[in-house]
Amino acid sequence: MTLLALLAALVASFCGAQETCPDSSDCLGAQPTSVVDIMAAATGRSSSVIKQLPLSFPFATQSPFLFAVWHRDAYPAGRADLSVNAPLHNHRLGMDFANPEGWSMYHGETVPGFPQHPHRGFETVTVCRVGMVDHSDSLGCAGRFGNGDTQWMTAGRGVCHSEMFPMLHEEEGNPLDLFQIWLNLPAKSKMVDPHFSMMWGENAVTLEPASDSGEGQVVVGTVAGQMPGQNLTPDQPPPDSWASDPSNHVWIWTVRLTPGAAWTVPTSEAGINRSLFFFVGNGPVVVDGKHIVTDHANLHLDPTIPTSLVNKGDNDAELLLLQGRPIDEPVAKQGPFVLNTDSELRQAFADYRAGKFGKWPWPRDDPVHPKDKPRFALYQDGREELAPTTE
Repeated sequence: MTLLALLAALVASFCGAQETCPDSSDCLGAQPTSVVDIMAAATGRSSSVIKQLPLSFPFATQSPFLFAVWHRDAYPAGRADLSVNAPLHNHRLGMDFANPEGWSMYHGETVPGFPQHPHRGFETVTVCRVGMVDHSDSLGCAGRFGNGDTQWMTAGRGVCHSEMFPMLHEEEGNPLDLFQIWLNLPAKSKMVDPHFSMMWGENAVTLEPASDSGEGQVVVGTVAGQMPGQNLTPDQPPPDSWASDPSNHVWIWTVRLTPGAAWTVPTSEAGINRSLFFFVGNGPVVVDGKHIVTDHANLHLDPTIPTSLVNKGDNDAELLLLQGRPIDEPVAKQGPFVLNTDSELRQAFADYRAGKFGKWPWPRDDPVHPKDKPRFALYQDGREELAPTTE
């Protein structure tokens, strides 16, 4: 697949047609047509739940987020060249999202993943919970990360990168579980220099608050945003990120409740958009003692009211919490570009075609790193960092 064909595929697969919105809070993420509103009075609300939506793919987010996508793939064993050791005739190579055998190739043709493609005007936060990701970009940065690591990239004025999923194990499967979350940038920061950073899982802040019910276990992973009342702080976001300003109250948290466990989400400031995505578990999850959520759902919450969660199901319940101060600016988005006006979108495509996103320094559009390479980050200044060890 040529670069231009891949770009066209990305346009179709990520966001569909060009979209321009007067207010980012009204249009970020496609809203499902089947919507169950649980609207309460503006004053005297007894529950934190403002609205309940069915869970969509990608997850439909509120500003300052653009969307969140969850990839869960049960990849089979790999070959020596890190490709999939399985027939691919059921897969639509180059545009494979159907998950025919419990896994997808996405835009990859031998190794699953996303070969070289551009971004401008926002950030990607990739939280790899299981499996490995090989990153390469036009800045000369590279990395292998996974099993609890997070890679945070500010695209800014423009960068090309690839995200491939190497099949490192030849004698067993190569499961993958990750989130990629797109976080918008305000107009003043859309053309900043790109920035690449790695947040190693060994340094991640994972908390186990006591269960309110006295039963089960609560585990909260804080990728961004310090939990109130806790002294532990996650790694700092990139310097130009909307999340780098504490007054924007950007939280990216994963929550796991074992059966019977209960926990109360702490409050935040008024004016913050808060979404809670229930994406794993057979339910029900009881919210605020009255809302019984039996299916996977997207909850819009009032951040000024504590949200109580109780897992009444037979399996673990997993939730993703995204919150932040909305960016009150127009949003123009098409495929891998998110800007403020249509003319800026046209300029982004022109700049990409003119090679202004940097020269691709890698021998392939879908590079993977050597099989025996441990988790690492190679930065633009040539500095290489290995993941810390727990030994």
